Amino acid sequence: MTKGTAVHCAKSDTFAPADVDDPNAFNHCFAEVNGIRMHYVDEGEGPLVILLHGFPYLWYMWRRQIPALVNAGYRVVVPDQRGFGQSDRPDAIEAYDLSQAVGDMVGLMGALGESSAVIVGHDLGAWVAQSAAMLRPDLFRAVVMLNTPVPPRGKVKPSVGWKAMAKGKVYHHMYFQQVGKPDRELSADTRKTLRSVFYSISGSAAGAERWRMLIEPGESILSAFTEPKEFPAWLSARALGYYVDEYTRTGFTGALNYYRCRDRNWEITAFLDGAVVRQPSMFIGGAADPSLELVGDLYDQLDAYLPGLRKKVLLRGVGHSAAEESVEQVNDLLLDFLGQLEG
Repeated sequence: MTKGTAVHCAKSDTFAPADVDDPNAFNHCFAEVNGIRMHYVDEGEGPLVILLHGFPYLWYMWRRQIPALVNAGYRVVVPDQRGFGQSDRPDAIEAYDLSQAVGDMVGLMGALGESSAVIVGHDLGAWVAQSAAMLRPDLFRAVVMLNTPVPPRGKVKPSVGWKAMAKGKVYHHMYFQQVGKPDRELSADTRKTLRSVFYSISGSAAGAERWRMLIEPGESILSAFTEPKEFPAWLSARALGYYVDEYTRTGFTGALNYYRCRDRNWEITAFLDGAVVRQPSMFIGGAADPSLELVGDLYDQLDAYLPGLRKKVLLRGVGHSAAEESVEQVNDLLLDFLGQLEG
């Protein structure tokens, strides 16, 4: 196991923050892993569950899952992945490929002194979770993916597949391949960007307000999103403020570099052609998630991709932020899955 060093963090086996939207109510730690300094929240005692955020999120997206899992008897570790939040942000684009992201999780396990975990990933984090489970089944005994049904390695480079799917338009992963321009556009008004993205990808948006996965050549990526006049109650002003403060401080480049490694990931994983994840698994998605309009077939085919699939579910009225939009449903599904694993 890749070794890491962790700062000691005092914690208890119960957790009931007075205000779950207060980021300071959580136990924050740092560890030196895989050549970077990683920030993570560490709460509870018991079997380890690692929660990985997506983009444009942070560890904070799981704040309402952490107490439920801790109080059910689990140790819950929630990192800012490299490039995000308080974790280091290496400059090189190739520092964000899946071999490095999985290496971070292996190093974090070593720093925690743990040898087994259930890994849960949302969006971009689902790619890391799936890869970690596939590459290190000795460490990751089960996997849960939220909102993004990650497929196995395809037969062609992702960029080739995107162009075929877009049919002359521009898919957002294609747009992110530009170095500099998307970073500047997203950072020009961070509050507007995050309000627009979080709203348009959620189940609260309707009609023309919903995220457009494909844009016209020459359009800005921001044209695919709509800023709401008032934000839905599932994301408080305090919560939005934390996201805005962190992304204002860090910018978006580290996060976007994950997408710039998609072709590289394909190139360095030829040895995984035909591989599947055989550990127990579950998928939780949103029936109102705009992203499924283009990749819904991957949801339909999950049973073939995941031989150990225990359950797949689409939550009615929920979009791409399932953990924040539908807290109780997601918590219940996670606890049921974890309970089955413990027998």
